[in-house]
Amino acid sequence: MSRILRFSLAATLALSFTSMSVAQAEPERGGVINVAMIGEPPTLDPMVSTADMVGTITQHIFETLYTFDSKWQLVPLLASAMPTLSADGKTYVIPLRQDVTFQNGQPMTAKDVLASLQRWEKVASRGRQTAEKIVEISSPDEHSIKIVLNQPYVPLLSLLSLNNSAAIIMPEAQTKQTPLTEFVGTGPYQLKSHQPDRFIQLTRFAGYKSPEGDANGYGGARKQYLDEIRFVPVPDPNTRVEGAASGQFDYVDSLPVESYEKIKSGKDKPVMIKSFGWPTLVMNTRQGIASNPLIRKAIQAALAPQDMMTAAFGSPEFFTVDGAMYPKGSIWYTEAGTSAYKPMGDTAKAQQLLKQANYQGQPIRILTSRQYEFHYKIAQVAEAYLEAAGFKVTLDVQERASLTKNRTDPKLWDMYVSHSPFLPEPTLIGVMSDTLPGWWVSDKKHAAVQAFNSETDPQKRIALWANVQKAIYEDVPLYKIGNFNALAAQSPKLQGVEPSPWPYFWNAYLTK
Repeated sequence: MSRILRFSLAATLALSFTSMSVAQAEPERGGVINVAMIGEPPTLDPMVSTADMVGTITQHIFETLYTFDSKWQLVPLLASAMPTLSADGKTYVIPLRQDVTFQNGQPMTAKDVLASLQRWEKVASRGRQTAEKIVEISSPDEHSIKIVLNQPYVPLLSLLSLNNSAAIIMPEAQTKQTPLTEFVGTGPYQLKSHQPDRFIQLTRFAGYKSPEGDANGYGGARKQYLDEIRFVPVPDPNTRVEGAASGQFDYVDSLPVESYEKIKSGKDKPVMIKSFGWPTLVMNTRQGIASNPLIRKAIQAALAPQDMMTAAFGSPEFFTVDGAMYPKGSIWYTEAGTSAYKPMGDTAKAQQLLKQANYQGQPIRILTSRQYEFHYKIAQVAEAYLEAAGFKVTLDVQERASLTKNRTDPKLWDMYVSHSPFLPEPTLIGVMSDTLPGWWVSDKKHAAVQAFNSETDPQKRIALWANVQKAIYEDVPLYKIGNFNALAAQSPKLQGVEPSPWPYFWNAYLTK
C-alpha cells in the first residue's frame, strides 16, 4: 500500500466522493450546511493550536504555501510551484502566486508571507521546532521567499503544509496580533460570525482564486459551491449520534464506532475512514511523577492495549492492536522497539519497576475528555491497570477546550489521552517536537531525529525512522495504544466530500 491513509466509505453510503469527471454537469451553487463538531474550538488561530478540530475549521479560512494531494504528496497552494533547492539542501527559494487576494481585499505580497512565517517561528510549536534549523527567511524580490537552513532538513515542506500548528499566510498587519483578534486569510470561505458554544459561520469569499488543476486531495481546485458552512459544537457524543440518525446535520464528525448500525439505519449515512489513526497516552517528561524514566517504563509495562482498544472501539473490525507507530502496509512500518509492547500488559514487571523507582504513592493525574468518547474509555481502562500495578490514579475529566489549554501547563498533569491520524511525514508527529506538551528532550532522541531529518535519500530515511521509533520505546514519552478506524456521518444530499482526517467542504455541494 503506497498511501499512508486508506479511505473507504461504508457500503451503504450511496454517494460519489471521487473527483467529478469533465463530462459531469457543474453542480449548482447555493445552500447552507451544518457540520457537527466535537465541541467549541479553543482558538481560531491554527498557528497556536495542534487540535485537529481547529485545523478542520480554519483550513477553510486560511491557507499555507503547500498542501497534500490525495496520495499525500506535496503540491503548491499559495506557492506557484515547488521550491528551487540548492545543491547542499540548505536553501529553498519558493515562488509565490501573484493572483491571490486576502479576504480584506488586499493582494497577498511577499511581505505578508515573510511576516507570517516569522510569526509562525515564534508562536507555533512546529514553527519553533523548525526555527532551530532556520538561519534566515527573506524575500529576495516581490514574488518569492527564501529560506536558508543551517543543515538539510527534509521535513521542512511538510511542516509548511500541515493545517495545525500551521504556517498559514495572513496580512502583515495581522501578524502583530497574539492572540489573533482578526481572522483574515486567503481561503475559499471567510469568517462571518463566531458565537461561542453555538456556531462558527463561514460564508463564501467572493474574491477567492482557486489553485489550478482538478481537485486532488487538499490540493488542486477548491470550488465554492456552498453559500455557507456552519460548524456547530456538539460535545456530547450521544447527541451527535442522535443528530446523525435524525438528519439534523449535514455532516457529523467523530462518532463512536459502536453507533455504526444505528447510523446505517438513520437519515444520514455512515462514512468509515479505515486505518485512520492511533490513540496515545502522552507523558509529561518535564515535571512531576512521569518525568522519572523508570515510572514511564512502569506505566508502559502496566498497560494492556488489547483491553483499552476493546473498551474504546468494541468490535475488532474497528481496531487493531499494534505497537508500531505506522500500520502495516505503510512505508514507515517497522517493529523496532515494539518488544516492550505487550497486548495484555505485564503487571509483575510494572511492580518491579515501581520498586526500582522508589515510588511513594504519588497520584498519576490523567487528563481526558468525553467529547471523544473513546478517549474517556481508554482512560478508564488505563486507570484500572495502573492501579492493579500499584499506582494511585486521579482521572481528571475536562471539556476538550479546557484540556487542550491545560495540557500546556506541566504543573497540571502527568498523562493525557490523545490521538492522531497517520501523518504523511513522521516529523509531523507531536512527540518529535521538543516544545509540544510532553516536552520530550533527550540526547537519544536528538541523535535519532537529526539523522532522520537530515537524510535526503528516501530509502535511507525509512531505515533511520526505525531508530526514532526505538528511541520512543526506550524513553517512553508516549504510549501508543493501537490503530483505529474513524466513523462520521453524512447527509445523502451532501456530495463532493472526500473522506479525510480533516474533513473539508470546498468542492462540496447539495443536491435537491
